[in-house]
Amino acid sequence: MEKFSKKYYKHIIFIVIAFFTVVSLLNANNDSATFDEVAHIPAAYSYVTQHDTRINPEHPPLIKDLSGLPLLFMDLNFDTSQKFWTGELKNKWDEGQWAAGRHLLYEAGNDPDKIIFWARIPIIVLSIILGLFLFKWGREIAGTSAGLFALLLYACDPNILGHNHYVTTDLGIAAFLSFSFYYFLKFIKNPSWKNVLLGGIFLGLVLVTKFSSILVLPIFGLVLFAYALAKNNHEGKNHWKTRMRNLAIYSGKGIVALVIAVLVIWMVYEINMFSMPKEIFAETIDFFFSANDSNPKASYTNQALHWLNQNDLTRPLGTYLFGPAWMFKRVSGGNGAYFLGEVGNGFTWYFPVVFVIKETLPFLILAMFAIIYTIKQSSTAFSSFSEMKYRFSRFLKRSVVEYALFGFIALYAFVSISGGLNIGFRHLFPILPFAYLLIAKKISDLTKGSNYFSKKTFNVIVLFLTAWIIFIPILAYPSYTSYFNESIGGSKNGYKYVTDSNTDWGQDLKRLRKYVDKHPEIDKIRVDYFGGSDIKRYIGEKSIIWWDSKRPVETGWYAISTNFLQGSIYDKENKTADDSYAWTLQYKPVAMIGNSILIFYVDKPPVI
Repeated sequence: MEKFSKKYYKHIIFIVIAFFTVVSLLNANNDSATFDEVAHIPAAYSYVTQHDTRINPEHPPLIKDLSGLPLLFMDLNFDTSQKFWTGELKNKWDEGQWAAGRHLLYEAGNDPDKIIFWARIPIIVLSIILGLFLFKWGREIAGTSAGLFALLLYACDPNILGHNHYVTTDLGIAAFLSFSFYYFLKFIKNPSWKNVLLGGIFLGLVLVTKFSSILVLPIFGLVLFAYALAKNNHEGKNHWKTRMRNLAIYSGKGIVALVIAVLVIWMVYEINMFSMPKEIFAETIDFFFSANDSNPKASYTNQALHWLNQNDLTRPLGTYLFGPAWMFKRVSGGNGAYFLGEVGNGFTWYFPVVFVIKETLPFLILAMFAIIYTIKQSSTAFSSFSEMKYRFSRFLKRSVVEYALFGFIALYAFVSISGGLNIGFRHLFPILPFAYLLIAKKISDLTKGSNYFSKKTFNVIVLFLTAWIIFIPILAYPSYTSYFNESIGGSKNGYKYVTDSNTDWGQDLKRLRKYVDKHPEIDKIRVDYFGGSDIKRYIGEKSIIWWDSKRPVETGWYAISTNFLQGSIYDKENKTADDSYAWTLQYKPVAMIGNSILIFYVDKPPVI
């Protein structure tokens, strides 16, 4: 297999990337604006044109900067005298970003489809780079076949294809986290000043991609400490003097890399916010972290951020640190979500269940093989108590890449599970590239000689699973965002288990328009749409804006987003039959649009 891979890897990469690119561009053109893009796109444009981060400060600027670059070449109207910019809206810190999106996309005379498409292009380019990077990394750690397999797992994952064109931070953090880990591990193996510089730069870049990326810091610190203590000197000895010397070298150069990362953060923020008045950021601080808050953490945060805001040199760092502070507050507060027949907050089993039903079955099977094999490999390090110290040291040095990646997966998964922000599988994207790499490495090892099956048998199993992986995105096209595996009966049943960005993020309004156009019997359709697009623009005068509590329920056609539908029916604390969509249970849906919007025809008023 390795011989075949080395001979034809360029052809295989071309085919995989070509498929990946074409599908991504088609979905970038055909998917309507998601809920979050309405905030991210105007923020992107304002960052690159106004150098002011007042819109959407809860996310770092890097990905928005990339998405904003193509918009610089478009003659767009963006009126900064509007209330969303001047701060005159009643709830300016939340409503402002959505009002900015509605203005830029639908109210200022711009072409929204053109803006959305071109803002998505840099994300697609970044996703292609990540795919090629995973091949490169996989090839380095386990050979050409493993590199190709990692690329295939990535490029054929419907969840990646569902989000790799949206103007959000989810694909971005997966990419820059991979780059950062790669150069950090190069530094670990060879602490040259070149690797210190590259490690610091990419650490800084991932930290300005998404605030949750700060979780890399404890993993990096732990790996640095452990590897330094386990590393031998040139003579192969590892007594306490060697350990202390290694620790001093690694710690010193690690601090230098961290300083470089801070400088990168400072530069990125300085470029993006040098035109923003101090008063604007001061108001932002006071809104989110009141000085009079009963929680002392909020008041201390308020004081610290205000102090940083006073000086031009420290303002960029203050603007950055606002983000992690806001993130921790947001995660602790949680988010209401529909999950397994309930509407609530902070479901413990949310992410494990979502992972199992949204990842592909062949991926899960391969992951199981990889985990079993990893446990077997790890056990050898502790098989002999008398040699445990030596075995573990050798094991750590040989497997530092694998266990650094596994350590981050474990930490990130734990934080996600224990947090209350249950709004989508996309929040696990940071761990997916590492999962692809680890699976590819372990499967590559297993195919070279398995203790569980004969080599021939296991190779046949892998070949079958690979073919399955390839066919999944072909059969699932174009509804990747709402993909669910066969364990629950496929994507059409996904909304019954979980909604929000797992299922319904607003991506199917254009497809609803096509459905309405193909059915002339629909003269009017009542639409309750969860997303970022403008209903009237796409459905026109045939649309009637609807919501769950609107009464009376009229006869005729309805198009209801599954996010609103399930959130209304199963919200037992706040909703009753009189003001919810419980009445829809009396009707069988006529059609489903992209697995996210249900079509109902009410021929006679329901019994309420």
